[in-house]
Amino acid sequence: MVELDFTEQLSALRETFGNIRSVVDVDRLEREIAELSEQAGAQDLWDDVEHAQQVTSALSHKQAELRKITDTERRIDDLEVLVEMANEADDADSAAEAQDELKAIQKTMGDLEVQTLLDGEYDERPAVITIRAGAGGVDAADFAEMLLRMYLRYSEQHGYKTTVMDTSYAEEAGIKSATFEVDAPYAFGTLSVEAGTHRLVRMSPFGAAGKRQTSFAAVEVIPLMPETEAIDIPENDIRVDVFRSSGPGGQSVNTTDSAVRLTHLPTGTVVSMQNEKSQIQNRAAAMRVLQSRLLLLKKEEENAKKKELAGNITASWGDQIRSYVLAPYQMVKDLRSEHEVNNPSSVFDGDLDGFINAGIRWRKQGDDS
Repeated sequence: MVELDFTEQLSALRETFGNIRSVVDVDRLEREIAELSEQAGAQDLWDDVEHAQQVTSALSHKQAELRKITDTERRIDDLEVLVEMANEADDADSAAEAQDELKAIQKTMGDLEVQTLLDGEYDERPAVITIRAGAGGVDAADFAEMLLRMYLRYSEQHGYKTTVMDTSYAEEAGIKSATFEVDAPYAFGTLSVEAGTHRLVRMSPFGAAGKRQTSFAAVEVIPLMPETEAIDIPENDIRVDVFRSSGPGGQSVNTTDSAVRLTHLPTGTVVSMQNEKSQIQNRAAAMRVLQSRLLLLKKEEENAKKKELAGNITASWGDQIRSYVLAPYQMVKDLRSEHEVNNPSSVFDGDLDGFINAGIRWRKQGDDS
């Protein structure tokens, strides 16, 4: 006879869900959606295309956030019904389905719980991620491209919109660097735990046979700021270079000088864009990313000064954050949270939820200590 007793599990789900709903503040979320819906319905909305895109994007993000909450609550209700039906019908198939759904809901609740920890100033913002090949020659360039694919696959699996803004290809294989935007709710807060140096150990497909090669790649994550928060940059502080966009191996993909490189002379910050066909569009996109980087740099300097004045300077994030080992054994391990898996291929295919959630929890514990 089949007899399911999920009383404790369902009670725990209800309690956790109530806490999540309170932190998210569903009433506030619904008010914001109503206000944005009213703005989106205005007849003159598209007279200002940029403002219209900001309104519709914000509305889409808020609706997705609310949908996660309402869908989870509905799934908990449905699970209770499914358990009752399985017990009444003494149905093994329904019992197995209920067990699977319980595990799925528990995972979803874990993800929602992690999101409630994202309470930083810029955590709700879209993210701009830059990957750069480090030490390791051709292997490092190949590793950088593997990381790019990993993050794009992760974003695709979660339904996040991504835009590759700039790619600099290496001569033999892989990439020197790449910059892409992830436009999703809490993209920066979620993906900022990926910032740092990543290390790959494997049997090199490019070097001498039978020898292991260690290579490195750096990941930078910044929030993309709305224009209302952007800082003014004097024209004299910027050097503008234009060049032709190119593909792998130097293949020309654009016959005009549409790609743009901006250099902020006082800080040496460099931003390149070649995604758009127009030089004007590339310059505008590059300027927005440059402003985001400089604003974040300013905030970091202010925070560092505060810590210095308080006499408490600690490096909570080491340079090397994660190791991907493909030889002599198979393992990916985060050196901060200690989270690890023995299936590197799944990680490189975008299965990053465990690492990201563990990283967010680890960071929160450090903030609270």
